[in-house]
Amino acid sequence: MSTDPVLAAAPAGYPERPLRIATVQAQAVAGDIPANAAQAAELIREAAAAGARLVLFTEKFLSGYEPELIRTDPLKYAVQPGDPRLAPIADACRETGTAAVVGAAVQDGADLRVSALVLGPDGGFVARYDKQHLFKSERDYYRPGTAGCTVELDGWRLGLGVCYDSGFPEHARAAALDGCHAYLVGALFSVGHGHHESRTWFPARALDNTLYTVLANHVGHTGGWHTCGGSAVWGPDGRLIAEASEDRREVIVVDLDPTVLRTARETETLLADLALAAARPAEPRAQVKLA
Repeated sequence: MSTDPVLAAAPAGYPERPLRIATVQAQAVAGDIPANAAQAAELIREAAAAGARLVLFTEKFLSGYEPELIRTDPLKYAVQPGDPRLAPIADACRETGTAAVVGAAVQDGADLRVSALVLGPDGGFVARYDKQHLFKSERDYYRPGTAGCTVELDGWRLGLGVCYDSGFPEHARAAALDGCHAYLVGALFSVGHGHHESRTWFPARALDNTLYTVLANHVGHTGGWHTCGGSAVWGPDGRLIAEASEDRREVIVVDLDPTVLRTARETETLLADLALAAARPAEPRAQVKLA
């Protein structure tokens, strides 16, 4: 690895060809992991039929959001390593050659995590990302993750986040500085303020880091929240590319284009300029009192 701070902060190169991905939204059945896994398998097959290479699901899709329910019986409502209830999803990935990022509550020893599970195109388990920024109402139930996660597919580097992570500019920035070309987030945003947050955060994260941002959001009611749908993809210039409805099961398929990515980064030179700034010695911040 280079010790040059400019090179160390610079993003990786560009993929050679487009990557077709799908972001999906559907009503999760509260606490019914087998039913939600079966529905996820259906959605993967639907997305794969449209040519998708990767499918992104919402936060805790396998159980619904449901923190109180999950805490009552983690063995039943959370996922464990090697959980056989994931088999329908693994089968769908393997049969279609499609990767999936699926939201779940995960039992990690004595702790519960809010996680994104990554299954590869061969159906095998690849990685688990644990949500690093827990919302205030989640801190009594879950432990935060301690590390980011980048997965690579067809030359595209994809940074993972879960819901509230996307509200912190540093989280997506860490993905961009790790060479990510897109930032994928399964979430729960609600009607009202949650909708405002998602429509503010995701285009900002995209433009700040000149990367694609992809949101999968719940529809209907789950865990006491009235969710607002609107799963969507924003381009590396911060502009909306595609958006789902507020309340219907839907599969949105979009091509991530390396030419668009390159053009955005050559036009909006934020990451390159950040690398230049990182190479300069830091000086104390000026503080001036006017009165």
